[in-house]
Parts: sequence; structure tokens; C-alpha cells
Amino acid sequence: MPGMSKRLAELAAHRLEAGARLLRRYAGAPTTAHRTLVLGGVRSGKSRYAEQLLVDRDDVVFLATGSPPSAGDPDWAARVAAHQARRPASWRTVETDDLAASLRGASGPLLVDCLGTWLSGVLDSVGAWERQEGWEHRLDDRLADFLDAWQSLTVPAVAVSNEVGSGVVPGTHAGRVFRDVLGALNTSVAAQSETVLLVVAGRALELGRKTSAG
Repeated sequence: MPGMSKRLAELAAHRLEAGARLLRRYAGAPTTAHRTLVLGGVRSGKSRYAEQLLVDRDDVVFLATGSPPSAGDPDWAARVAAHQARRPASWRTVETDDLAASLRGASGPLLVDCLGTWLSGVLDSVGAWERQEGWEHRLDDRLADFLDAWQSLTVPAVAVSNEVGSGVVPGTHAGRVFRDVLGALNTSVAAQSETVLLVVAGRALELGRKTSAG
């Protein structure tokens, strides 16, 4: 269907340009706090590694972006419980889908886990999966709000995210949207972070540090 193919191409081009705009906006912005982005694949050890970066602090607020555990999904409940058990007892957990507000209200170190889960919820809330009219503009507003909050942080923060650039092209619209948007978001967060780490099999590779000059 030529018409459908053209529309899909236009959507892909729009997302690529939106990602480029985000990167241009945040690549050279000034920073006021040390931010760290920890990337990695599924079960790579990225969350555990991120936790170790702040293990010497007892005043960390853990921003959990996933769904709360429930009896209806025992596997997810077990995963959440395992994560909670290994974190210091003094850390405070906040379950939220409004990361921007949580970042702006922070008065101590933050650990965000994870951006991929948060983005999935955002895509759902703006109607991306059903391609509701105007979803892309609503999405861009949510991303810009989060990135503005990340940029203006005055406390140490670590964000965990999924690295989605190593696999094959997803076979569905939803999969392609998630990969493209998260890839652009990761790039923008990395541009506004002093340290970026890639975790593979529990080992971290530093991808470079941002200097105070940007």
C-alpha cells in the first residue's frame, strides 16, 4: 500500500528529526550537578552497577518507574522484591511516572530506574501505540519536560536505561517507535550527563566524561 508506506516513512522521519532537535538543544547546555547515565541490555547488571555508584550514600531517593508489584504478576513482584532487598535500608523508594516533578523536587541524591520503563508508560499515556492524533507532539512535550528537569538538577543523580541500538529492526510499529524514541532520549540524556557508562555482563565501560566546558 503506497499511501501507508509513505505515511510510515513520514512518521520515521519526524521521529528522527525530533531526536536531532533534542540532541541539539541539550548537547551544550551548562550543568550544575554530576549526572551519570548507565546503559545496558536486559539482565546486563546495569541496575546493580548503578546502585553501587551511590552505595556510600544513605540519603538516596530511588525513583522506581515500573508498575507496582501485584499478586496478578508474581514474576514481576519477585523481581521488584529482589531489587528492593539488595538496596540499603536507608534509601527511600518513590514509585512515580512523573520523573520531571520528582527531579525538580529533589534535595538529595537520586537513582532513576529505569528510563525505558518510564518511556513505555509515557508512550502508552500519549496514545502512541494506537497512533492517536497528536501523540507525537504530546510525547515531545513530555520528553522536553523531563530533559529540562534533568538539565536543571542541583543534586547528584544516576539514571539507568536500556541500550536499544544493538538489535535488529523491530518488526512492529510499536517496537520501532519504542526503539527510536528511547535511542534519541538516551542520546539527549547522555549529552547532558557528566559520565556515561555501558554495562555488559556486569562490567562497565566508561563512554567518556563531559567537562565543565561542555
